[in-house]
Amino acid sequence: MKEIFHRTSIRSYLDKPVEDDKIEKMLRAAMTAPSAGNQQPWEFYVVKDKAVLKKLSLTSPYAGCTAKAPLAFVACYRTNCDKPPFAHIDLSASVENLLLEADALELGAVWIGIAPIQERMDAIHTLLDMPENLVAFAIIACGYPENVRPQENRFDPERVHFVL
Repeated sequence: MKEIFHRTSIRSYLDKPVEDDKIEKMLRAAMTAPSAGNQQPWEFYVVKDKAVLKKLSLTSPYAGCTAKAPLAFVACYRTNCDKPPFAHIDLSASVENLLLEADALELGAVWIGIAPIQERMDAIHTLLDMPENLVAFAIIACGYPENVRPQENRFDPERVHFVL
């Protein structure tokens, strides 16, 4: 999968909408992630409204790029899932799948962490008028990238430990 070695965090986007079929492909990829006990705790808000994107950009000091993105996903998890302590792990796998699919579709995206910072989670919960059983996990700003840069090599053999 070339996307694993190509994907980078993209924070600036062209003023061009993302097609609905590409949005669906990213959501399908996200929902194909493994989850503890196959609980699939994820739900997603797809935000295209410019006013809401602007408000989302204010929910975290790292979310500024969301204001000018054509779209953002808000990944959430259900508190009434089978194995709630594993929901963060499940959502992490799901968001990574979404990011890899975005790259495969020649889109750019960035993962903006929201959980476990309660203030940020609450701000998004209120902004999107989410049901009580949903918790905001992350914002993924997405669009056609303004610029693409090569991914840096992060492999460090000193962090690998063999047990033989």
